[in-house]
Amino acid sequence: MRAREYDESDVRVRPGRRGSRPRSKRRPDHADAQPAMVTVVDRGRWTCAPDGDPDRAPVTAMRARELGRTPIVVGDRVGLVGDLSGAPDTLARIVRVEERSSVLRRTADDTDPFERIVVANAEQLVIVTALADPAPRTGFVDRCLVAAYAGGLSPLLCLTKADLADPAPFAAQYADLDLPVVVTRFGQGAIVGGDVLAARLAGKVSALIGHSGVGKSTLVNALLPEADRAVGAVSAIGKGRHTTTAAIALPLPGPEHGWIVDTPGVRSFGLAHVTPDDVIAAFGDLSAAIEDCPRGCGHLGPPADPECALDGLVERGELRPARLAALRRVLVALRDPGY
Repeated sequence: MRAREYDESDVRVRPGRRGSRPRSKRRPDHADAQPAMVTVVDRGRWTCAPDGDPDRAPVTAMRARELGRTPIVVGDRVGLVGDLSGAPDTLARIVRVEERSSVLRRTADDTDPFERIVVANAEQLVIVTALADPAPRTGFVDRCLVAAYAGGLSPLLCLTKADLADPAPFAAQYADLDLPVVVTRFGQGAIVGGDVLAARLAGKVSALIGHSGVGKSTLVNALLPEADRAVGAVSAIGKGRHTTTAAIALPLPGPEHGWIVDTPGVRSFGLAHVTPDDVIAAFGDLSAAIEDCPRGCGHLGPPADPECALDGLVERGELRPARLAALRRVLVALRDPGY
């Protein structure tokens, strides 16, 4: 008997879901992605301003699968594809997150290794502090300064409620750091000094940070009446209620298209991610000098750091003693969470 001859018709292939085309790990480069700025983050959805232009309709987007768990925060510059009309019930995709020029980070406390990115790409950090009700806390301002210096933001101190206390003594503590200060107060149903603050914010992305009750949301309402931010009443014991629950970028009026990022009121500002060198690096006249410091120098001077090179600058007349003292007071905030 002759052996049976087989051909391709004798082969039985079970149909499956996968095709025969080989899989590829290549991903599209999305060269045509539309640039945008993230203005709101809410439960897996991101509101974005195309081209960072507040006059265009905001676009709601989701994170593309290829980005995985890449963190995307308010202020991030991203690339969008899909439906960019901003019409109701439409959804675009974020396919790219650009490199950040600055990052405002904090941790829950100084022992928590997990960093929380509050705002990305802000040019300045506006530290809002009330002169009374609640009383100002130098330690909190110092810790915010540390975060600004380490994150690449230019700090600006905004002192509110100057109708209740003299701003001069508190502002004098930061004179040697060349820290710009804006003073505001209530007067005749308006905020006096708000125009000075508005000029400082124009054309920039500015993050506002401060304890609850210091008047941060009141400032935002004065600058942007249509923002309709909640204003919290200050309790009888001098502590404010949280009125902002998530960071949100709000466009400023005028042709320069500045943005205010209103952040939640915070009770603590952890700095577990910051080193003393990160702070000194923000001062162009001092960053080169610390290369001569011993390893692990905290730059606090004797007795903690007896060989700190910054003291040599003072001895040679290259650094004002008052400037170094002011800087070291800020550095103390890194070592003392309760400062």
